[in-house]
Amino acid sequence: MDAVMASLVRFPVVPPRTSDNGSGSMFLTASGPGFTRSGSSRLQLRLRQNASARSSRSLQSLTTIAKTRRSFVVRASSASNDASSGSSPKPIAPLQLQSPAGQFLSQILVSHPHLVPAAVEQQLEQLQTDRDSDGQNKDASSVPGTDIVLYRRIAEVKENERRRTLEEILYALVVQKFMEANVSLVPSVSPSSDPSGRVDTWPTKVEKLERLHSPEMYEMIHNHLALILGSRMGDLNSVAQISKLRVGQVYAASVMYGYFLKRVDQRFQLEKTMKILPGGLDESKTSVEQPEEKTTYQAVSSHPEVGAFAGGVSAKGFGSEIKPSRLRSYVMSFDAETLQRYATIRSREAVGIIEKHTEALFGKPEIVLTPEGTVDSSKDEQIKISFGGMKRLVLEAVTFGSFLWDVESHVDARYHFVLN
Repeated sequence: MDAVMASLVRFPVVPPRTSDNGSGSMFLTASGPGFTRSGSSRLQLRLRQNASARSSRSLQSLTTIAKTRRSFVVRASSASNDASSGSSPKPIAPLQLQSPAGQFLSQILVSHPHLVPAAVEQQLEQLQTDRDSDGQNKDASSVPGTDIVLYRRIAEVKENERRRTLEEILYALVVQKFMEANVSLVPSVSPSSDPSGRVDTWPTKVEKLERLHSPEMYEMIHNHLALILGSRMGDLNSVAQISKLRVGQVYAASVMYGYFLKRVDQRFQLEKTMKILPGGLDESKTSVEQPEEKTTYQAVSSHPEVGAFAGGVSAKGFGSEIKPSRLRSYVMSFDAETLQRYATIRSREAVGIIEKHTEALFGKPEIVLTPEGTVDSSKDEQIKISFGGMKRLVLEAVTFGSFLWDVESHVDARYHFVLN
């Protein structure tokens, strides 16, 4: 069971690919589903124009609501000031939203962030109306003489537009949660103007990120950091030159790990409140059984990025870094089927967000295969980053995954899209 959990935590399950027209991201350890983007350009343009008109009307109605503007100590405030002075505003997130609804929400995030929930409600209502309308049209298409092929093509284009809109709604809600926590997202990683060449010139905000999680969840996050940084946990000022692709893979894996942890922690906190935790995990127990060192080392040594960052540590050294955790013991009490279910990312939209956000942050990698079929690492771009910067990235990624679980559940309650 220990080995099964380690495997699932490192490689969370993603929904199966429904189309082979798209390609997954190299940053994800498990292939994400493709998103169909082909079709009639005129039909897509007409749909986008209609959606843009709806977003403009929504913006006008929301602006009239905002007679008084709440003050937020976030990057959006400075971005708004920059816009009023005529300079180019700084993006509040690496991923720039493209759909009409996404661009509308981007404006709200910058100018009136407290109105984002109301704006999202309007967009979800419109999505539901469009989906209901398409359902009625689908029934009408069964009438003899209807052009079934044309109808199906129109329905496919509309569904792809709705899926992209839903992705960007989820992303906007995640960004807003970071803004509410007064934590700015790391900007796109690019060559630094810093004399040392380091890319991690962003604010640390480590303490704020740590406080966003329950004590039990943070114990697991600390162990995750120990697996990645190893003996460097106590030497965060050291700088290393690391493959940008590897850093991106660590980030994407950490997002998925945060999604998994939040899902498990939500159930754990509920059972703790109801006092129905499995035996040995009650409040009166002050210590948690430590897993065998051999098992722990096997899980650690197979972690995808330990070799890149830890620099090789003995089994004893790793064992001393991994601390007992009530939440980990709780997860170990799951049967294989339950563990598999909790390690699954529930929607294709969530997978798409992880892919697109990671690629916006680190760029789309250029993958070169050798004649033997392996990846040619000589083409990898190298970046200089401190281990403190790596810690900040991993903490942000885990928090991003945690927020993604929250907003996915919230939106699904209003507009059902989660399949399992």
